[in-house]
Amino acid sequence: MSIPKVRVTDPHAAPASPLATIKAYVELTKPRIIELLLITTVPAMVVAQGGWPSTWLVLATLIGGTLSAGGANAINNVIDRDIDQVMRRTKGRPLPSARVAPKPALYFGAVLGIAGFVWLWATANLLAAALSTSGLLFYVFIYTMILKRSTVQNIVVGGAAGAVPALVGWAAVTNDLHVAAWVMFAIIFFWTPPHFWALALRYEDDYAVAGVPMLPVVVGRQATLEQIELYTLVLVGVSLLLYPTGAVGWIYLVAAVVLGVWLYRAARRLHRRPGESMRFFGFSNLYLAALFVMMAVDALVL
Repeated sequence: MSIPKVRVTDPHAAPASPLATIKAYVELTKPRIIELLLITTVPAMVVAQGGWPSTWLVLATLIGGTLSAGGANAINNVIDRDIDQVMRRTKGRPLPSARVAPKPALYFGAVLGIAGFVWLWATANLLAAALSTSGLLFYVFIYTMILKRSTVQNIVVGGAAGAVPALVGWAAVTNDLHVAAWVMFAIIFFWTPPHFWALALRYEDDYAVAGVPMLPVVVGRQATLEQIELYTLVLVGVSLLLYPTGAVGWIYLVAAVVLGVWLYRAARRLHRRPGESMRFFGFSNLYLAALFVMMAVDALVL
């Protein structure tokens, strides 16, 4: 399937205002995605510390994580501009709408990524900086350039990139990686497929037109719904594994059970009502945020 060429900026068009240009570059970083990534970073730091870490270290780690994630997202925008052009959900992004040219966007993303590495190395430690940059490189080269367009397992394997911030948060505090950090990584890893497949159900036609082998396009809606339910069940089980590591106590355990039952029931409901995929998508966002907040609450209280 051929992809329409991305239109270029009209040379006779009036130049954008400085404010509009700034807004377009901010959009390149996908701020809403970054928010969720940072929600997993701070609780990991709190659990690693066994209480509230240095406020300066928290702020510094958030800044570094934002730079790295923003850089990854900006470069992703450049690579995926042909896909974004033909999808209704993404055709208004800065590159397909010709508000930013590809080369400046690429430079912007690279500068952010380098700045994130240098910042975290200077303010936290080399391990945190290396982990953050590894997430950027995995997202750009493994997920965006290889997996996304070639395999139905794209978001399954690619979910590792979104799970890295929990490792970064832990490493920033301890300069090592405890088994609890890897359980947090696994929670996000197994959360990503059902979360994103719900979105793919909503925009199945878009992905089909763009030639992206998302699960609903390749195996159909019914099989996708079954996979969402299965991965949700696995996710709930993985979330309980944090308790045996000794990093959290009974507050987290109770919260994980309650939130897990709630999310699994939502997955079962989606199976019966496939038209409510965006409702499950929203529920999954709330689940992950609440689960990680309860990790922090547990560490601060107990």
